[in-house]
Amino acid sequence: MEFGMKSARVMCGLDRIQQTQFEGLAGQRVGLLCNQASIDRKRRHAIQIFWQAHCTGLLKLVALFGPQHGLWGHTQDNMIEWEGYQEPHTGLPVYSLYGNYRKPPSDWLQDLDVLVVDLQDVGTRYYTFIWTMALCMEACQSVGVTVHVLDRPNPLGGVQVEGPCVEPEFHSFVGLLPIPVRHGLTIGELARYFQHHYYPDLQLQVTPMVGWQRHSLFKETGLTWGMPSPNMPAAGTALVYPGLCLLEGTNLSEGRGTTRPFEIFGAPWLDGWELAERLNRAGLPGVFFRPFEFQPTFQKHQGKRCGGCFLHVIDPETFRPFHTGLVILQTIRQMDRSSFAWKEPPYEYEYQKMPIDILLGNGWLRPALENGAAVEELEVQWLPELKTFHAQTRPFLLYAK
Repeated sequence: MEFGMKSARVMCGLDRIQQTQFEGLAGQRVGLLCNQASIDRKRRHAIQIFWQAHCTGLLKLVALFGPQHGLWGHTQDNMIEWEGYQEPHTGLPVYSLYGNYRKPPSDWLQDLDVLVVDLQDVGTRYYTFIWTMALCMEACQSVGVTVHVLDRPNPLGGVQVEGPCVEPEFHSFVGLLPIPVRHGLTIGELARYFQHHYYPDLQLQVTPMVGWQRHSLFKETGLTWGMPSPNMPAAGTALVYPGLCLLEGTNLSEGRGTTRPFEIFGAPWLDGWELAERLNRAGLPGVFFRPFEFQPTFQKHQGKRCGGCFLHVIDPETFRPFHTGLVILQTIRQMDRSSFAWKEPPYEYEYQKMPIDILLGNGWLRPALENGAAVEELEVQWLPELKTFHAQTRPFLLYAK
């Protein structure tokens, strides 16, 4: 056995499709949408696995597709487009779905019978991989290509749901369809839900996991975290992302350009000691804030010394990342209204609306925060949406608690 390799408790969809001898794909012309995190429990990459199946005649691998940050995560920062190329080991074309196209044109799909999707989502609406999948579902429906999703764990678990659903006028590439911020579904469950409600003529197949339960965080799966994007270095990063990603809609650093993005945050004008004291005094569940100083190597405040905090999740079960993110925004704005600012557009292909508004999914929550409304009172307003979402998604769940 390889040094350090343990048997994973969970088998992801990529493991299962090998176990079933590529059931549903045998003899088919296949496109593969994946990235560097598309690995099985033995840490073998999906391209390697599918290419071997191609070479042994089980299926015909025709093309590769990559989401934001590229097939191998080579674009470090967010909102950087990349171009397709020829994959050197297989000679296959690699098509970029974060460049000139986010939805594959029909000529990219014309030689396919099936598009396989194997992407590690992080359980948060802003993360663009689920929208790349949705646009592929829409494109495949129009040309009669089947979509086959290899399921993977939601690293936040599948029990807790947080945040408002996106209102129609605020749909964007960080929220194309009306789901909550922390949605509580796996990518395979989302695909089933999307297909039923939005792409009813699409032929969809999902290879589910074995051994995953809704309450499980990623660290409990025994699987290897494969960094689905460069600033998602650990499963713990995903845990804080639903709240700290909101800082992308401000002039605050969300820790890009440090070794612990989204756990580190701040700005050159902030007093991290005062901020930590205020946030800890707020009594937020499951989290502790430590005063911190950092100097980003790129992105916001590059090369400048920033004061802020390091966010420690001390109890993942009670920690509420979106709630925490709202309190952080409100607290920092109250500390220094003259220095704090909302980021101006553009942001993720939206050129008119404020970035914070498309992250929040509406136009009313930002003014409410500015006016000092209690976060607990604001949350009451989207509880009916969450109840409806729970009812709508229940038929498409694949895993028990």
